[in-house]
Amino acid sequence: MNSYTRETLDVRPVFDFELMLGLLQEKRLGGKVLEELADTWERWLPLLHAVKLETGKGRYLALWLDPSVEQEVDEEWAKSSEYGYRLSALAQTMCQCAVYQLLPEVEDAGCAPAPQPTAALREVLAAEGLDYQDVTHSMLPKFSVLTPYPFHGACEICYLRKECPKANGQSGQFRSFEIGKGPEKE
Repeated sequence: MNSYTRETLDVRPVFDFELMLGLLQEKRLGGKVLEELADTWERWLPLLHAVKLETGKGRYLALWLDPSVEQEVDEEWAKSSEYGYRLSALAQTMCQCAVYQLLPEVEDAGCAPAPQPTAALREVLAAEGLDYQDVTHSMLPKFSVLTPYPFHGACEICYLRKECPKANGQSGQFRSFEIGKGPEKE
């Protein structure tokens, strides 16, 4: 394997309630629900990881929530699809807010572009205990973001631009999606 550098990035995103409502496609949430989500946000913050990886051929931001968050979301979803859906949106919101904190240009651009999955990038991710999924063109764990670092373009540099409804002028149909959903568990 080629050598690479790794730098842990300090990230502590602020809860963006408006973003969360947008992901949920809701206009409002009750006080008790919001309180539970805010408590969960604080509990999950130490489980959020962000690193800058440099392969010699590229620099990337890898940001993810521990797999324990995915497990918690899945367990809650099995009990209550409504609550599980909210927790899934909360995890996505946390990842998005963290990316916006580290790469503010992504918020203005409206998307964090996906990098081309080179052999070097795949090796680095594997060395970090992360997995690149060819089917979804994303990184595992489920709640994660992988994008070039620093920001230097959105759709025009995105590996997924040919498949993306937003990049192909169908932004009216574009909605959020689960980042990095892996194969079903047995």
